Amino acid sequence: MNEKYASLFEDLTLPNGVTLKNRFVLAPMTHYASNPDGTISDQELSYIAQRSKDIGMVITAASNVSDSGKAFPGQPSVAHDTDIPGLKKQADAIKAEGAKAIIQLHHGGREAVAELVPNGDIVAPSSVEKEGTVTPRALETAEIEQIIADFGEATRRAIEAGFDGVEIHGANGYIIQQFFSPFSNRREDEWGERLRFPLAVIDTVKKAVEKHGSKDFIIGYRFSPEEPETPGLTMKETFELVDALVEQPLDYLHVSLMDFHSKARRGADTNAKRIDLLQERINGRIPLIGVGSLYSAEDVSAAKATGVPLIALGREMLIDPEFATKLKEGREDEIIRLIDPAREDHHGIPEQLWKIILQMKGWVPTKAE
Repeated sequence: MNEKYASLFEDLTLPNGVTLKNRFVLAPMTHYASNPDGTISDQELSYIAQRSKDIGMVITAASNVSDSGKAFPGQPSVAHDTDIPGLKKQADAIKAEGAKAIIQLHHGGREAVAELVPNGDIVAPSSVEKEGTVTPRALETAEIEQIIADFGEATRRAIEAGFDGVEIHGANGYIIQQFFSPFSNRREDEWGERLRFPLAVIDTVKKAVEKHGSKDFIIGYRFSPEEPETPGLTMKETFELVDALVEQPLDYLHVSLMDFHSKARRGADTNAKRIDLLQERINGRIPLIGVGSLYSAEDVSAAKATGVPLIALGREMLIDPEFATKLKEGREDEIIRLIDPAREDHHGIPEQLWKIILQMKGWVPTKAE
């Protein structure tokens, strides 16, 4: 191994005492590969196993905790006890490679797909129009409480399936972020207190772990730092969220970024990188995962040099599942950085996701055909 990359392979102990073998995290990537009923498919197992080798922690694709929250065709489900056998196979496939297996808990809220949810009923904190989406119905109080309970039940299922932890998906405009956002939460009842829902989800997840799991079960939380809408989340609101999250019984935070080195837009110094602002705010109180457009050994080295404790790889692990192994073995010159449309094995990418990648020019770097 090249000595300049050695720090990426140092272990890290989380607040609950669990040790990750290195600083690499497989980012949660939507793969469209689960069975139509949301159970885990053989194609999905192959995909995740290939990408778990020499990775410290693997986070699965967003898995819906309620039928009302399904946001993608081929999305995995953790909403029913009948999902547990397939989830166990998934956890076993990840852990067989020595990685910690984390399932991401998700509800789409206003971003759910009408064709995929019961009666086409799209729900959200408030009935707010947004261009390009169905205007959702505002949730009743009892429905809010049920969705929170669903996160707890999903955690129980994750424990029974043998996962090492869960990641609460509070990012990318899905329901937890919707409750925190001034754009999508216009409620005038107690659920208009925008931190109330995220903290309630964390509380119910923690209680499920206390009842069904053990102290070494990992709980993480993913968030997005800003929104384009006005009113919407800026770095100012995100600092308030981070301050609240570090006081919770969490083991890591995971910032969702398309570009690791992107700068703040509003609510903070716009000449500063979001990752630096967040680390300054967190001030070592909890490990932070950084992610976004890291495709080479030099990219991850530069990301680690910012001081961020953990580095997540998403699109690069679609391109080259052996990224971490090659780096570990001193074969960084062999790392593949472009999708080859002519490859017969499709880089081990599930069929539907492969089709989408070839259609979405620029989302993943691709060789010219």
